[in-house]
Amino acid sequence: MGRRVVVTGLGTINPCGHDVRSSWDAVVNGRSGAGPITRFDAVAMGLPCRVACEVKAFDPLKHFEAREIKKLDRMVMYGLVAAHQAWTDAGMGTLDAATRLRGGAIIGTGIGGLDTIEETHTTIMEKGPQRVSPFFVPKMMPNAIAGNLSIRYGLEGPAYVTSSACASSNHAMALAHRSIRAGETDLVVTGGAEATITSMGMAGFNALRAMSTRNDDPQGASRPFDRDRDGFVMGEGAGILIFEELEHAQRRGARIYCEVLGSGMSSDAHHITAPAPGGVGPARSMSLALADAHLAPEQIEYINAHGTATELNDRAETAAIKSVFGAHAKKLAVSSSKSMVGHLLGGSGGVEAVFTVMSIHEGIVHPTINLENPDPECDLDFVPKVARRMLVRHALSNSLGFGGHNVSLAFGKP
Repeated sequence: MGRRVVVTGLGTINPCGHDVRSSWDAVVNGRSGAGPITRFDAVAMGLPCRVACEVKAFDPLKHFEAREIKKLDRMVMYGLVAAHQAWTDAGMGTLDAATRLRGGAIIGTGIGGLDTIEETHTTIMEKGPQRVSPFFVPKMMPNAIAGNLSIRYGLEGPAYVTSSACASSNHAMALAHRSIRAGETDLVVTGGAEATITSMGMAGFNALRAMSTRNDDPQGASRPFDRDRDGFVMGEGAGILIFEELEHAQRRGARIYCEVLGSGMSSDAHHITAPAPGGVGPARSMSLALADAHLAPEQIEYINAHGTATELNDRAETAAIKSVFGAHAKKLAVSSSKSMVGHLLGGSGGVEAVFTVMSIHEGIVHPTINLENPDPECDLDFVPKVARRMLVRHALSNSLGFGGHNVSLAFGKP
């Protein structure tokens, strides 16, 4: 099986809170982070979707010096804030030379510095190319988050970004787990970050007709598995975890939240945006994760679903769960974090992994809110409206991305 991997630190900033405790309290109590878009004038732009799950009251000056801010995209700032929380939570401190060599930063982001790209294009069009900032390239490049993390914490092992749309964070965590298990690293800062609530990002997804237009009811707009859903709601933020080799964590007396047991990855090889019929891809990723973790399907109590509130995704994921778990599917608790934090694209898996770990650690599963009229084809126990106290010994977290990417992670009690 290789070396064992545990989670020793958690951090997040998302539309429901600026840290793990406030975010967890919000989602357990079913509070949505959705509201009218304030980042730009969506009404004047004539966008069909004018709601989003924004990170509220984020002041970069509370976290960074002014000279740093002009070098960091919003996505990178979110990632660094969440990473600082996770690093502190894990009690890491300053690393010695040997640990630095065996520390990594593997982070997922679907798009990277879109805010910076959009702002720079405006600068070029209005003021000319000579006014482009010298920080433009290092600020907008997707790998800026991994580079900044490795510099900040002195991590001299593998540091890179995975970019596979909405599966980006789960790919990052799967590779972080495998890196530690194989003996390449002893600890990895992992998870994901995204910040795409921009005019360009919103216009693009509106053009795909993938987003909710429930503008008169922002908090009811994200409705995973509900018959009346009409698309996803964009979110933003970051979820970062510290993965660590078990004995390394025990030697320094670290608190252990849970164990990372395995992962499964697959591709639909079907369509660039639509999932394959019947959920064959996610079914394969879940089966592979179970095999990698040496778990039987009946040992899983909870699944944190991808659960986007789009018709094709919700039905494909439900079919996939039924395919893998058979009769046990009806006994599973399944919930969608996106009903409250929205869809963070490449950052989704990171935030959802934080919530999955908290479910195991605290024995409570957050609800899927806005599930008023279940889609007849989505007939599992999606923990509607109200959180549930229950023992969660083993859980899966699913992420499914444009391009047909599917990644499932298996976590368990230590």
